[in-house]
Amino acid sequence: MPNKIDDFVKNHSTLNKIVNLALNKKALKLNVLDVRGLSSVTDYFVICSGNSEPQVKAISDNISKGTIKKPYHIEGYENKNWILLDYFDIIVHIFKTEDRDYYDLERLWADAPINKYHNENSQVSIR
Repeated sequence: MPNKIDDFVKNHSTLNKIVNLALNKKALKLNVLDVRGLSSVTDYFVICSGNSEPQVKAISDNISKGTIKKPYHIEGYENKNWILLDYFDIIVHIFKTEDRDYYDLERLWADAPINKYHNENSQVSIR
């Protein structure tokens, strides 16, 4: 029987594509939060990090160029510490590791179901 928490990524083609594109550029601690019913802003947050500004930029570029649907808005691309890609129903946060630790978005959205991806293996946490 399929895990319903994992299905929210697998059943959303753009979300699944974004996860794979980020992992292709070695995104660290990639988490997908299902904030439907918790936020009126979006349905999903994709949160990941890179160890350097070039890696953060590479993750962002790979996602932006690799998705058929392009982001409606991009924020933070100039400084490369925290890049936000807004796809309306999906908001992608790409952090430099130190900035991610400081803002700790997962703690702010602790009530949301979360899928955690580390390297090529996914681990599902149910909250």
